[in-house]
Amino acid sequence: MRNISVSDLPFIREELKAGEFIILSGKVFCARDAAHKKLFELMDSGKELPMCLKNAVIYYAGPTPEFGNKAVGSCGPTTSSRMDKYTPKLMQMGVIATIGKGKRSDEVVESIIENKALYFCAIGGAGAVASHHIVKSEVIAFPELGCEALRLFEFDNFPLIVGIDSFGNVAMKA
Repeated sequence: MRNISVSDLPFIREELKAGEFIILSGKVFCARDAAHKKLFELMDSGKELPMCLKNAVIYYAGPTPEFGNKAVGSCGPTTSSRMDKYTPKLMQMGVIATIGKGKRSDEVVESIIENKALYFCAIGGAGAVASHHIVKSEVIAFPELGCEALRLFEFDNFPLIVGIDSFGNVAMKA
């Protein structure tokens, strides 16, 4: 298992292989369906995005409210295929990796290959455990969306599996 910083992904992405377990630390955006839709509405209207997409990582999740000294409550991955219609364009604009659960469309796999991007799988059904690896959470846009607001997380040793590597190899086929 490799410890990897988000800032190292642009330099090592082609070294990571489908099925490999990694531990990821660093700044990661958190966005689900509603936030993706709003991002595309901003793009379609020519407005500036609230985030830089160059070498960005997006975690598909909707955290429950924080409690105690935790940055978030339960925060497991959501089904990635719901974001498939947005992913190719976001990767063309610089997104280097996405994190979620489940399979991706052929178009997303093609985009991963074209953009030398990655798809990481988080463990579904373990949102309470995942929350222990999110040490900071800040709403950066769309607060009206509640748990689906666009957030910036800080991961600390977040466990992941390389689901699709930058060459299009898939860890497991459904």
